[in-house]
Amino acid sequence: MNLMWRLMHGLAIAALIGSAAYVYGVKYQTIYASEQLVKTRHLIDKEKDAISLLRAEYAHLARPDRIQALADSKLALQPLALSQIAAIDELPDAQPKIDSIGRTLETLGFTADNSTPAVTAADSTPPVR
Repeated sequence: MNLMWRLMHGLAIAALIGSAAYVYGVKYQTIYASEQLVKTRHLIDKEKDAISLLRAEYAHLARPDRIQALADSKLALQPLALSQIAAIDELPDAQPKIDSIGRTLETLGFTADNSTPAVTAADSTPPVR
């Protein structure tokens, strides 16, 4: 009987040590995960700051007065004259769209074999009952 109590105490102590080791491992996994979370949040904040900086730089570079000054100095454009403005009836008619790939296939003879057959009344699907 005394041996049985010793064996039960030994098992209880082993279970206690095992559960303590498990809790210890979980604690350090949690600490590691929280450190990774803090690092990730720091990187996100750093990237948000970089995005804000890039937006500010873009806003500075895309200023209309800066663009106008660059266009004047680099492009040598002429100002718009009233004679260049046309009425709608003076505009030429739109040209029909040309399917150059389809025309090439027709000249090569590829479309003659692939034509879709016409559907007749006899070929139509039967009515649903």
